Order: sequence, then structure tokens, then C-alpha cells
Amino acid sequence: MIAVICGLVIAAFAPAFAQFAKKRQINKGPRALGLLELAENGKAHLLPITLMIDGKFYDAGAYKADPVPMALQPETVYEALKSGVSQGLFTVSGAMSEKESWVADGKWRSSADIKADAERHKAEAAKKAYKAPDDTSGPPKLRRVPQTGDQTSAPPPNTPPGSSPKSAPAADPTTPKSAPPSSTAASSATTSKEESGSHDAPDRPVLRHRAPSETTHEQTKSNTQDEPLKGPIQLIPAVSDAGGAEPRPYAYQVKPEEEQKFLKTMTSMAADEVKARATQLLGESEPAAKPPRKPARPAVNPQLQDVQMHIFDLTSSNEPVLVLTATATIPNARVALQYTTALVTREDIYGELHKVFAQTSDNQHLDVIPKYEFIDAVDADGDGRGELLFRKTQDSGSAFGIYAVIGDRLWPLFEGKTGK
Repeated sequence: MIAVICGLVIAAFAPAFAQFAKKRQINKGPRALGLLELAENGKAHLLPITLMIDGKFYDAGAYKADPVPMALQPETVYEALKSGVSQGLFTVSGAMSEKESWVADGKWRSSADIKADAERHKAEAAKKAYKAPDDTSGPPKLRRVPQTGDQTSAPPPNTPPGSSPKSAPAADPTTPKSAPPSSTAASSATTSKEESGSHDAPDRPVLRHRAPSETTHEQTKSNTQDEPLKGPIQLIPAVSDAGGAEPRPYAYQVKPEEEQKFLKTMTSMAADEVKARATQLLGESEPAAKPPRKPARPAVNPQLQDVQMHIFDLTSSNEPVLVLTATATIPNARVALQYTTALVTREDIYGELHKVFAQTSDNQHLDVIPKYEFIDAVDADGDGRGELLFRKTQDSGSAFGIYAVIGDRLWPLFEGKTGK
């Protein structure tokens, strides 16, 4: 009997254990996460989100802001990752404070630009290293064989045996042609270097920076207006970390028929969430003295618009996690409302979808129920596993939240505060 109970308990928690069966990589940071706003004209801005130090998350827009936050220091390099796939590098050149929040401008280089530059540098190096072949046309030419320093020249033919020709005094082999700096000079240079960096704490954590050979000559811009973003804007998570786990794609590959099956199930679940929210609002609007005999329900089903579904494998366990967001309206409703719903589910080993998270709000109650906008999956803590990045919007403002899917729950790793 005990063995049967233990087996049932293990089977019940198997999905949660499967997600953490592999050894987690430990990353203490510093690791910064931002949101890249990439415009069609190639210009980009960066919004700071979090900064992880010693495994703890802090608001990147406020951490060590003296006045510019640490996450937006000049020459800090962020790698833009769309669902774990690198899209390019953004190098911070300056930061600006806008409405009590920070935004960084800088130089954006896509992965295609970086690859093209690398190929061009390789071609130029090969061209410089190329040596034209010797010209074999014409009469033969005599060439003197170069003598090395350690070779002994043969005595002239007229020199009697046993005697050696007079030669100039040999140079002291212990004295090289260009002597390196003395130990005193080296120590002086080291001391000078340490003194020059003494203004910054030597143990101060450092994010990913450009290599010296790649450093641009752009000056830091502060409280200035740079070229605006034009055209459609992409929102891409961006990570700055000198170490951390290597990025990997989080997209879960499915067949077209499987995707349609998932979409049908997810839209049905999302419609039920909107219907439940509409029923709740309708019940709240009814007089309390005469409750209806039957639960008040909308006459027709909600109509979903702007449906977006994403399927991820966040933990390399081959267990898909699905995220769906949509807007909805209910035709002929007593009160015309615009609904927004966000739904997160996961598939078990039997192919069933389990609801992990659901949030439905409307345009008249954003003061109490925030609207959840899904951004993407990103490795926020550098352990090689993906988390879900949302932007929450209320009447008081917006903030970002990072959540890990563990079992049938959505665990918050970081939740920003709105209304700053």
C-alpha cells in the first residue's frame, strides 16, 4: 500500500521534477536585462529592467544611479535575443531620464552586420598577408642566403688553418636590441594604472563591455535628444553579462497540424476566461436585493482579435509551454468593453494542457486589474533556462515582470512597481 501511495505521489509531481532534472547553472551576476526598442530605420533605444547581483534582482533603472544607473554606463554591450536567438549587439553611448525613468541610446549592429564586418576584416587580412610569387622569367639571379645570428661564418679561403680572422667585437648576447622596461618602470606603470582606477571601487561588478579594439569614439549623451525612432518598432529582450550561460533557442518546433490543435484549444480557454470576466462584471452590476435565479451570462461568445500564440521549450525537457494573448469584445453586450487576456499553459506527458496563469482585464478596470503584454522568453538569471517576460500596464503606469514556469504555477522572479 505504501509503495502504491509513493508511486502516485511521484507521478503527481513528475512534471515539476522533470523541469529541474538537469543540474542548474549558478550565475551570481552581474547580469543586466533590458528591452531593446529597434526601429525600422536602424535606430534603437534600451529600457533597463533588472540587474542581478549575487543572485538577487534589483531595479536596473535605480541601482547605483549616480546619476546614470550602472546598467546604462557608456560602452556597456547588450546582446539582443529573440526567443533565445541572437539578433545583434547594442552598445550604450548615453542615457537620458524621461518621466522619472531611464532610456539609453547607442549603436546597434545586427548579426548580419557583425558577420559582414568579420568577413571583410578577414579578406583584408588575407590581402595584406598575400605574397606575390617570384618572377621566374628572365636570366637566373643569384641570391645571398641570409645569415642567422647563431650561425658561424666559414673562414675565408686565404686564412691559414688554425687561425681565425679578426672580427669586430661581438655584441653582448645578454643585451637585446630593444631592452624591455625595467622592473621599476613596470611596477610604476602598474601602480599608475591602479591609481588611475582607484576612483572606481576595484571590486565593483562590471557588465559586458566592448573590447578595446572595438571601442567607438562616440561621446556620452546626457539629457540630449538623439535621432528619433521611425517606422515599426520591435521589442527584443537584451542581456549584458560578461559570463553566464550561452544563449539557446527556446522555440518549440511543432508540425502545422499540431499548432492548429494547440491554437484551437488555447483560443477556447481564452474565450472562457473572457466570458467569466464578463459574467463577473454583469453580476456586479445587478442589484443586490434581487439576485437572478440563474447565473448571469453573456448572450454570445466573445470575439477574439489580435491573437498571438507562442510555444516554448524553456527547460530543455521537451515539454512545451504555451503563451497566448488576445483582445476581445462581446457583441450586443450591455456595457461595451475592450477585454485583454493573457493565458499560459503547459502540456503534460499525456498531451493535456494545464492552465498555469490567466489574467483578463478590461479598459475600465485597469486601476485594479493590470493588462499583461507578453514580450518574449529570456534567460533572466543566466542559468540556461528560459523565463517569461511580461509588461504590466495599469492606469498609474507600466512595469515589467519576470516569471518562471514551475509545475502548474507561475513564480515571480522580479516584479517592477508601477506609478513611479
